[in-house]
Amino acid sequence: MLGLVGGLVAAVALRRSGRLGGILLGLMVFVWALPPVVNGSVWKFLLGDAGLFNTMLHTVGLPSIPFLFDEHFALVSIALVNSWAIIPFNALVFRASILGIPDEIFEAAQIDGARPWQELRYVLLPAVRPTSLVLAVLTIVYAFRSFDFIYVMTYGGPGKATNTLPFLGYLQAFVRNDYGLGSSTAVLAAIFVLVLAIVYARSVRREELES
Repeated sequence: MLGLVGGLVAAVALRRSGRLGGILLGLMVFVWALPPVVNGSVWKFLLGDAGLFNTMLHTVGLPSIPFLFDEHFALVSIALVNSWAIIPFNALVFRASILGIPDEIFEAAQIDGARPWQELRYVLLPAVRPTSLVLAVLTIVYAFRSFDFIYVMTYGGPGKATNTLPFLGYLQAFVRNDYGLGSSTAVLAAIFVLVLAIVYARSVRREELES
């Protein structure tokens, strides 16, 4: 859910768009539009054993961290990269939802003496709750179907630490040539996504009825 929370924080920060906000929005769209293979290759370079982050750690006298070669660090690294990739999309959708709130509501809250955190809690969060439910489902689907980042960065390793059902199906069918088992795994993945799609459709329907 880091991608969901990060998207909401970015949307709130960019609620009042100026020149800097426009530049940041452009950068977010650029990050979101990057092909996952390119994005994953960049992160593999940054997190590699001799990558930028470990080079910076060596510069200050700290030991390197096996971001992609330790089963725990690799799983966290893949999760963070997935979250990084989905944050711009979530932020853009959250921002559109926030911009749909009438200005009179914020003016009334300010007249009543609401502080910024109270505006966030009692105005913004209730207004974007339907959008949050929809984006939560989409974020889970995005993380579940992750293939490109895993293929480029860890290839499911170390061991089976970063395997997902879609990637496992690929390994079974096209690496081990067990097409029956790979097909079965792909069907399970499709069923899981179908369940999430039904939840997504119901969330959208509920949002339409409430609006």
